[in-house]
Amino acid sequence: MGWIRTLVQATSLALSLMPAAQSAEAPASVPTGTKVVRFAFPAAETGFDPARISDIYSNQVIAHILEAPLTYDYLARPTELRTLTAAALPEHSADFTVWTVHIRPGIYFADDPAFKGQKRELTAADYAYAIKRYYDPRWKSPVYSEYREYHVLGLEELRQKALDTRRPFDYDAPVAGLQTPDRYTLRVTLGRPNPLFDLVMANTNSFGAIAHEVVEAYGQDVDAHPVGTGPFRLAQWRRSSLIVLERNPGYRDDFYDAHPAANDAEGQALLARFKGRKLPMIDRLEFAIIEQPQPTWLSFLSKDFDLVITPLEYAPIAAPGGHLAPNLVKQGIQLERVLRSDHAYTYFNMNDPVVGGYTAEKIALRRAISLAYDNMAEINRVRRGLGIPAKTMLVPNTYGYDPQQNFGFSEYDPAKAKALLDLYGYVDKDGDGWRDLPDGKPLLLRYFTQSDETSRQFNELWGKYMKAVGLHMEFVPGQWPDQFKLAQAGSVQIWALGNTATSPDGSGFLHEAYGPEAGANNLPFFKLPAYDELVRRVDQMPLGPERDALITQAQRLLAVYMPIKPHVHRIRLYLSQPWLLGYRTHPFALDFGRFVDVDLQKKSAALH
Repeated sequence: MGWIRTLVQATSLALSLMPAAQSAEAPASVPTGTKVVRFAFPAAETGFDPARISDIYSNQVIAHILEAPLTYDYLARPTELRTLTAAALPEHSADFTVWTVHIRPGIYFADDPAFKGQKRELTAADYAYAIKRYYDPRWKSPVYSEYREYHVLGLEELRQKALDTRRPFDYDAPVAGLQTPDRYTLRVTLGRPNPLFDLVMANTNSFGAIAHEVVEAYGQDVDAHPVGTGPFRLAQWRRSSLIVLERNPGYRDDFYDAHPAANDAEGQALLARFKGRKLPMIDRLEFAIIEQPQPTWLSFLSKDFDLVITPLEYAPIAAPGGHLAPNLVKQGIQLERVLRSDHAYTYFNMNDPVVGGYTAEKIALRRAISLAYDNMAEINRVRRGLGIPAKTMLVPNTYGYDPQQNFGFSEYDPAKAKALLDLYGYVDKDGDGWRDLPDGKPLLLRYFTQSDETSRQFNELWGKYMKAVGLHMEFVPGQWPDQFKLAQAGSVQIWALGNTATSPDGSGFLHEAYGPEAGANNLPFFKLPAYDELVRRVDQMPLGPERDALITQAQRLLAVYMPIKPHVHRIRLYLSQPWLLGYRTHPFALDFGRFVDVDLQKKSAALH
């Protein structure tokens, strides 16, 4: 499983964070000849402690600093696992409950004051420590709910002891499910089979190595001091504004290699150009947070950024008809059009007295709302054609996703919606023009939203389509982080989110409605024993037709009860300057800075 939350549209996300020790109003001057790549984020990071993050922007940063045992081949399509800090791919028991990975000797953390001048080697114990942190109540980790479902033997009991005694989590206590038989061997024992646990080992957010000395040195400020074994280290952090990474001078010898398909002309060309080059090839990576579309677009045209996700508002200008605009072609700008492994969706709080519940009339209301909203209109009008309608819960490029399946999530039929509402007593009883509840009380739908221009466009669509079937919807604006906290507490009636896959295991998206994760991954608080049992069986089953059949059954239940309405799988237009070499999006790996280069001569000529 595994996914990370994204904003459902390009909206602002500003959080109060602790700044790093080095902070300034502008990036430090860069020496001549330094290879720098600048990338614009449309929303802010939340921090750089893997135990406390779940958003894509923070994950993009830490993927360049911290390392998991495994990663994905940069050019292979379909995706392939490869080793990163591991000496070989992990071994597993016949029943997929015991997983063993051997870490390569001679890998070191970047230098940091926490190590008091000593060179610090990566060991298996660092991975064991990182996993324990997800269970430590002190960190309130959003990753904990996922690990709880993995059932690492002994860790849940250790967490409960800390909660019961109100004493610090005991990191030194022996744990049956986490063993290090020697300095470089980690053995993870699960309470139930998980045939795809190796995919967890390829995700920095769930398996990134962190040293206990760093956490002990910085405490709650550890999110401002990420120290890893990766190719970059944090040089500057101006919260919600600028993140600067610089090459880790102590990074081990690592050389470009990949395995693109034989018929992948682009991939083969990249391999021929870079094979054998020492990584990373650049010196500096900068992430600037620009939340408004116009300055993002103008900054890219002014060559202030090397790479940008085209804002929705400017997609028709950048790529009319899906093809790069002639004026951009003349400048040598490169376009990559990517169907992302994600979905944007709306959910209903199943505990809400208006839209929640499992009785026939409540199900009818949610299904009517879904039928009354036109996903294709959203794609064409607000998203400028950048998306395909979501007909299933699973997302492209993942196991179990079948584009031929259709569970009706994108069906638009206002006549059927009205018929359902009439049949179950949602009619206008007081003559004010709006439908009421079957008991005669006013029916008010409250849709939580943000206050930016794109959100207003979504709100206009929702308001229009709900009014067309007689449903009164009001919009509750607020800041995304504040609303997310309300959502976790079950205090939001209707809300929209986006989730992006972190691995090829598409079944993780079923956990958006999995009962044991209510208030975490499962924000609708959907609880249906028959559905939960299907998800548990899926999680314990290897890939194959039997697993796919169970995924189909689970999706049918969601289509009936409609706690979630998937809208769209988003398409992104990535624009890069002609001097940025080797960039290619990957469905799951986020550490692109490891593999790109900058042609300084071409850049100098373009800028002067």
